[in-house]
Amino acid sequence: MDRFMDFMERKFVPVAAKIGSQRHLVAIRDGFVAIMPLILAGSTALLLKNTIFKWIAALEVLIPICDQVWWGSLAIMTLLVVFSTAYSLAKSYNVDALAAGLIAVGSYFATLPQAHGDAGWGYIHWGYLQATGLFTGLIVALIATEIFVKLIKKDLTIKMPEEVPPAVGRAFAAVLPGMITMFTFGIVFLIIDKLGGISLYDVIYEGIQKPLQGFSQGVGSAMVMAMLINLFWFFGLHGANILDPIMNALYLPALTENAAAIEAGAAAPNAITRVFFDSYVHLGGSGATLALIIAIFIATKKRTEYKEVAKLSAPSGIFQINEPMMFGIPIVLNPILFIPFIITPGILTLIGYIGTATGFAPPTYVAIPWTTPPIIGAFLATGATSASWRAAILAAINLVVAILIYLPFVKLADRQRKGEQTN
Repeated sequence: MDRFMDFMERKFVPVAAKIGSQRHLVAIRDGFVAIMPLILAGSTALLLKNTIFKWIAALEVLIPICDQVWWGSLAIMTLLVVFSTAYSLAKSYNVDALAAGLIAVGSYFATLPQAHGDAGWGYIHWGYLQATGLFTGLIVALIATEIFVKLIKKDLTIKMPEEVPPAVGRAFAAVLPGMITMFTFGIVFLIIDKLGGISLYDVIYEGIQKPLQGFSQGVGSAMVMAMLINLFWFFGLHGANILDPIMNALYLPALTENAAAIEAGAAAPNAITRVFFDSYVHLGGSGATLALIIAIFIATKKRTEYKEVAKLSAPSGIFQINEPMMFGIPIVLNPILFIPFIITPGILTLIGYIGTATGFAPPTYVAIPWTTPPIIGAFLATGATSASWRAAILAAINLVVAILIYLPFVKLADRQRKGEQTN
């Protein structure tokens, strides 16, 4: 174990730290964080529409409100992410972030067909704007911003007199870089259109996004992702933040696909979504540390410091916040807790997948705040319907399983303290 820990500290941690601070991944992560209020608004609208507003006949008149909130949030998620990601990336370069965000949105539109089916000119299908367009949107946002930033840095700008208001000066400074960026993506559209009569969205969706989404729905890949988050955490790196761009790109479209299917009265196609992990895996935070807190209360006798940390961490753990446990026990670089901390999320992912795939629990389709307490979160994420109680039971089963996994290792740590006191 000591040799393994030494190897990981020398080889893995520096690479992981670089990944976590990589400019473009940070921009994507911050871009998704920025639109979280809109995602939650759209998900709440779906939840209300399919529960309270349907259960109470007098409230059915309010359903159109929910439809419009969904239309202004989840239905245009890609558009929102394009702007927020480009804004965040440009801000990291200390250039005009607002201009970069607007130019990225314009560039994304420049890659889209101006007609859809028999609708004629000037009709952009909403499918390009919802979560299925995320991969294309993110690629366009990053490339457009890089072009814009490089042209700004090369001073390819129109300079205005000093007496001109700053806002006007910034706008004119962005004129040439913005035009060149937009025309670049217009040329990309023309080339792809002439070669195959399709768009950049179709090329990326069929060639990259669709295969990756198919891969992400495999239980093995989901288990690896869940365990990898904890591997980063074990070495003191915020695994959830590091992998958030990848998790969102892979599993948010699955969530919105489920929501669209439920909205249309069809069966949800995806067992694993972004909120699946918060509902069944991250029970009390990464590593299901609420289970560790309970295991400490059950089994610890000699390690009084464990009990004190567990007492202080319990209130935040209920709301999925586990930094007090991570750095208080600590779990970070704790060789005794390494095995349960790494394997627990993989096992919980497997159980959650089996429970969903077999139909015991309905699929998750409602985005909930990640701070929603365990068990309640699973109930809400599956629509708070008459079948959602089974999702709550599945989350409770996972919590019990996690406790059972942690118990032997907590007892081992307690016995180790007893041996230290005897010596």
